[in-house]
Amino acid sequence: MQRAEPQDFSRVLSSMCTRPHPAARDAAERFLATNPGDPGTYETVAKLEREAIDLLGQVAGLEDAAGYVSSGGTEANIQAVRIARNRGDTRTPNFVAPASAHFSFRKAADILGVELRTAPLEDFRANLDGVAELIDEDTVLVVGVAGTTEYGRVDPIPALADMADDAGALCHVDAAWGGFVLPFTAHSWDFSDADIDTMTIDPHKMGQAAVPAGGLLARGPELLDELAIDTPYLESTSQVTLTGTRSGAGVASAVAAMEELWPEGYEAQYRTSQSNADWLAAEIEARGFDAVDPVLPIVAIDFPHDLIAELREQGWRLSRTENGEGRVVCMPHVTRPMLQEFLDDVDRLT
Repeated sequence: MQRAEPQDFSRVLSSMCTRPHPAARDAAERFLATNPGDPGTYETVAKLEREAIDLLGQVAGLEDAAGYVSSGGTEANIQAVRIARNRGDTRTPNFVAPASAHFSFRKAADILGVELRTAPLEDFRANLDGVAELIDEDTVLVVGVAGTTEYGRVDPIPALADMADDAGALCHVDAAWGGFVLPFTAHSWDFSDADIDTMTIDPHKMGQAAVPAGGLLARGPELLDELAIDTPYLESTSQVTLTGTRSGAGVASAVAAMEELWPEGYEAQYRTSQSNADWLAAEIEARGFDAVDPVLPIVAIDFPHDLIAELREQGWRLSRTENGEGRVVCMPHVTRPMLQEFLDDVDRLT
């Protein structure tokens, strides 16, 4: 049998994952067989998970953060809705999220039996009037996105948190991708900027940890108590995670990456990625195509569908937004020479 090899990242333009940092790769391999889902047995990785949450709290402006390392943003978003549902005092709970919210919230609504109400957008961000119209006495959660998947936009998080508080609901911020770039911008998005309750923030995206290494943060442990179930055959007495057995690889790699890169390394990474995104948008517009202004390092390009198909035939892993634009995410592996090679193919094909 031939041994399969993973594809490299040399033409991957639309992924929100990247090559792990060497320290993260090494840590993942060393802790591959450990299980933070059984902290009584695997004490070392359990301590590392506490370190991971402390470090994520530093990134997200929250001292004494509660939380855990999840399988990714989908699990963390589902858990945030679950916390709000379990905490809410209604038999017909709903939550409000902007139309730009990740599709994992649709999964959460389906799995948990909570109504999802989708608010309209204004300039790719949540429209506050639209959100207000959807909130009622059965609303248990208001969601804001800090770094949308398609356009990298940041919702007005402080205003959304105030609206949630007025309604007696929780506020959740999905910063799965944006969490490791936003600390170096002027956006208001984290626990220090607004009275938010929970956050999704993924080390395995811009954090350069190995996959899977997501993150769920909560302002206090009492919110995680809403998730707790008894674990009678383990040494620990309860568990708040959605999955049971988890590889310690994600936990260890998240700690290793953040210890190596926070904050200076991540800031340098953001500056390079944003510079590449701004440069690409200008080059694209000089060629007569429209590009959505990259507020964060994501460039949406109004390429014809047949051009996107031709670029994919050339090996470029280029996805489309819901509106049909080509979508380039300037991750750490997306270098200026790589983008120049991409533009050379655009020139040749047009």
